[in-house]
Amino acid sequence: MTITTKYLSKLFVALGVVFLSIPAMSQDKLANMAPVDKKLKAIDSVALRELIREEALFGDPADNLYPEWNNEYTTQYGVDLPGEFKIDLRGFCMPTTSRLVTSRYGYRRSFRRQHYGTDLKVYVGDTIYAAFDGKVRVVDYNGGGYGKYIVIRHPNGLETLYGHLSRQIVHPDEMVKAGQPIGLGGNTGRSTGSHLHFETRLLGKFIDPEKLFNFEAQDVLADFYVFRSSGRGELLAAHEVNEPTPEELQAINDKARESHAFQEKKIAERQQARRSSVHKVKSGESLSSIAKKHHTTVKKLCKLNRISEKTVLRPGQILRYS
Repeated sequence: MTITTKYLSKLFVALGVVFLSIPAMSQDKLANMAPVDKKLKAIDSVALRELIREEALFGDPADNLYPEWNNEYTTQYGVDLPGEFKIDLRGFCMPTTSRLVTSRYGYRRSFRRQHYGTDLKVYVGDTIYAAFDGKVRVVDYNGGGYGKYIVIRHPNGLETLYGHLSRQIVHPDEMVKAGQPIGLGGNTGRSTGSHLHFETRLLGKFIDPEKLFNFEAQDVLADFYVFRSSGRGELLAAHEVNEPTPEELQAINDKARESHAFQEKKIAERQQARRSSVHKVKSGESLSSIAKKHHTTVKKLCKLNRISEKTVLRPGQILRYS
């Protein structure tokens, strides 16, 4: 009798555990049945983080300085240069570890033309680095000039160009950090030997890189460079930069608040645009019908979602179409 009672007790405990586990199992099952909202939230979260990072990295003064963003041209902007503009050189990283300058900025009598950058000796395959944090604007090839080249726009207002590369390892609109590898040294384009052609510009106006950097010492010449349209630039140490007056500080704060509101609106618009480029598969839909609905092609859908044309779609599955 005692043995039977003992076994019955164990049986009831076991049954209790099973019944208690059913709700948890049901919740997991329900969660697995509805992955769409979670995925959409994940997409929104990733997009938001990317946009916030982009706004923080690629904000003033470059945003207000340049009239537009373009992945094609290298120097033409069609706007007036500021009379004076302070360029922050802190956070600089040398584009190459080479200290040998093979050709300087200025007029070349032997070629009867202006040389708009500084040539640094590198060998084919040497790593080339981004000079500052920034955003890649142009990745292109010019057979009669730069060869394979890259243009990066930086938050301090400068744009830097890296020419005659053997390989480009970044893409247009990619965010990069100072010191990040962006390409490999080479001898492409109009070049008489492997080297890096390095340019610095402000709104398309060329600035002699050696007015900003000491390539032999692998360092900047000062914390700031004051660009003047008259051509008389000035180097300043951090302690020489004038602190803003209370009125100027108030104006800066007001502008920051306006900029923040604008950025929030911009982020919301981009989020909406990204959200609208996601399709939730319904029962009976095919790649062909989805492509037709969003004015795209099955091939593009497959490429964006890394699937094949034979992939069987599941109701609730998320597909990107742009």
